[in-house]
Amino acid sequence: MSLTEYVEQLNAIVDRARQQYETLVASPQGAVLVAEGAQLTDFTPQDLEVAFERVKEIEVEVQEATEALEPPEQIADLHDFFFDFDDDSFTAAQDALAARAGTAVDWEELSQSPEMAAYRAALAEDKQTCTRIEAELDTTEERGVFADTPWMPGELKEIVEVGLGCEGYPEHPEDVYRPPPTSTP
Repeated sequence: MSLTEYVEQLNAIVDRARQQYETLVASPQGAVLVAEGAQLTDFTPQDLEVAFERVKEIEVEVQEATEALEPPEQIADLHDFFFDFDDDSFTAAQDALAARAGTAVDWEELSQSPEMAAYRAALAEDKQTCTRIEAELDTTEERGVFADTPWMPGELKEIVEVGLGCEGYPEHPEDVYRPPPTSTP
């Protein structure tokens, strides 16, 4: 598979997952995924558990699709690193948070839980990893497949553009699902 073919297939996988996620977030059942502060009062932690179940279905589809890809040799390590779902601390933290959300009395309890702390930390780490991988793939794009081949004319070098969706991460992962402070009389 050429780098261009790989990137086209990867972008199709990412685009499909993004569309599914956007459809979920636009639904009444999935809006909790992007609720912030006072908006959380429109939902229960159990709503988050249900929404995470649907997110998990999307993630499984992405996992199956990316495992079917055979990346070009020059980016195989990046592919394996980014799409190694066997050692995915983010997915494990998300699963643990979903389970905890199913039993939480309210958002304050869930927000203060060890599962939420682990989720926020994993989310921040996943965001950094995504940004780093996207930057490394961009470097591959700038270098081109035949960059080290002096006789290859520049216009024949393979050009790719990767969109992993890193901009979709929250700006402040440490604040996700944090209810506003309550004032006591």
